[in-house]
Amino acid sequence: MRAVRIRDLLPARGRGLLAPSTFIMAAILISLGFYLLYPVLLLLIYTFNVAPEVFVPPRQWGLANWTAAFEQPRIVIALWHSFMVWGLTVVISLPTAIVISWLLARVKIPFSHGLEFMFWISYMMPGLATTIGWIMLMDPDIGLLNVAFTWLPFVDQGPFNIFSVGGIVWAHVMANGISLKVMLLTPAFRNMDAALEEAGKVSGASNIRTMVRITLPLMIAPITLVFALQLLRVFQSFETEYLLGTPINFFVYSTLIFDMVRKEPPLYGQATILASLTLIVLIFLIPLQRWILERRRYTTITGAFRPGLVDLGRWRHAATGSIWAIILLLTVLPAAALIFGSFMVRAGFFSFTPAYTTLHWELVLNDRFFTNAVMTTLILATIAAVLSPILFSILAYILVRTKWRGRGALDVIIWSSGAIPGMLSGLGLLLLFLGTPVLVFIYGTIWALVLVVIIQGNTTGTNVMKGVFVQVGQDMEDAARVAGAGWVRTYVTIWIPLMTRSLILLATMNFASAAGATSSIILLASRDTMTLSILALEYRLGRGDQEAASIVAIFLMLMTVGMSSLIWAFGVRVGVRHTH
Repeated sequence: MRAVRIRDLLPARGRGLLAPSTFIMAAILISLGFYLLYPVLLLLIYTFNVAPEVFVPPRQWGLANWTAAFEQPRIVIALWHSFMVWGLTVVISLPTAIVISWLLARVKIPFSHGLEFMFWISYMMPGLATTIGWIMLMDPDIGLLNVAFTWLPFVDQGPFNIFSVGGIVWAHVMANGISLKVMLLTPAFRNMDAALEEAGKVSGASNIRTMVRITLPLMIAPITLVFALQLLRVFQSFETEYLLGTPINFFVYSTLIFDMVRKEPPLYGQATILASLTLIVLIFLIPLQRWILERRRYTTITGAFRPGLVDLGRWRHAATGSIWAIILLLTVLPAAALIFGSFMVRAGFFSFTPAYTTLHWELVLNDRFFTNAVMTTLILATIAAVLSPILFSILAYILVRTKWRGRGALDVIIWSSGAIPGMLSGLGLLLLFLGTPVLVFIYGTIWALVLVVIIQGNTTGTNVMKGVFVQVGQDMEDAARVAGAGWVRTYVTIWIPLMTRSLILLATMNFASAAGATSSIILLASRDTMTLSILALEYRLGRGDQEAASIVAIFLMLMTVGMSSLIWAFGVRVGVRHTH
């Protein structure tokens, strides 16, 4: 089979519309459109299906679902709750992340790069695990922190209640609300020219005034970029609201859809109505996000770039201590609570004799569903870590390095799919699999889960790889072409070594996100394909066994952080290296 050559990737001149690139692009658009956009179209169609059994013919069409949906206010209330939780989380986490990023990148503090990596560790810790950890700490009755407060004189009850709106927001901030923003903002702060800051100091401005009057205005572009990237995460959360909101009847968009689908009989019609209303909201959010991204120039390094660090003097140790305290809250405290509580007969009850036991560990380790969940999670995350970077790099290459017709449509599909929340994507694929006879066999298999987790990461992954292709000049590829190398050989021998660091980065992120995925796969998983995150939810809310749920969360946390760290450590040792 003849290798594809570079000229085959260029526009067809005089060869008509049946060039190989036309067939390849058509196949890509049809495949991605079918799995990314067609399930969304199905959601809209099923809102008008009023048959008692939506998957069994004959279909019955009407407006009864819409009428019933608007007769109950909880659908609109759930949408409002989603915006409220997201807004409060951003208001708290974004300023905090900006200050931390400035301290790590622009201030002379010890171990700044090590501290930055700790925020990567925090990001790798699944949100489900940290949420269960904070339940162990802040349960109003048996939370370890609340119990500790009752040991103080004149204190009868602890002050914390994780099962509240404030508790939900706190759990989001502690999960990845801060860490993700620090990961994105710190490199931008580090790459900023120090000349203007030094000019501010020469004029007599203090460090704080220089930061407020010079540094932050210069960093408005990347800060706005981070805000824009977060804008489409309004409807992405599920497990935190499911764990903390269900006991107090507090529903957001995703948990209400899950509640409707899991009812007996399932309310598929009303669930699709809620999903459709969410799509309408996203129709307005996507252009807003794109407008924010495109209206500013995000350059932080110029030809006159000169790095520099600020000396805070005696305040340096206070700044370093504050960062360590935040890292303690993000990682060590919830992890310690999970481990400590898992060995208690009943978490928070120190009066039992004995107070500690290993029975919960024996129960979980002897549960066949736990063994299956470990294997399913490991296989799912590994497949996502291997396949996703390869797929995203190919899509990015097509968008950046070719002039094929249809690239604009492909870019729109990729960006639009990134705005689709996990629960909505899972519901759409559920309708697709169960409503299409030739695809019904996929439902309940691990391949359905693999498809979802890869879809969920395609927007970020493809755009990361686009940045890599934009940075590398065309001359290296042209040299390979002159030497007679085909496209495949050029890709393997030139592009992959150049992209290795970025590929490893995507592999790390995809392993962590796939291992901790919940909302996107919970409607598609069966008892045989239950993952650790779903099993932890089952133990916590289905069986009421908080200690067993914490043990499952510990294994999920160890798998995610351990494997992601190994992938990351491997990545820094391969690829293109700088010599000194």
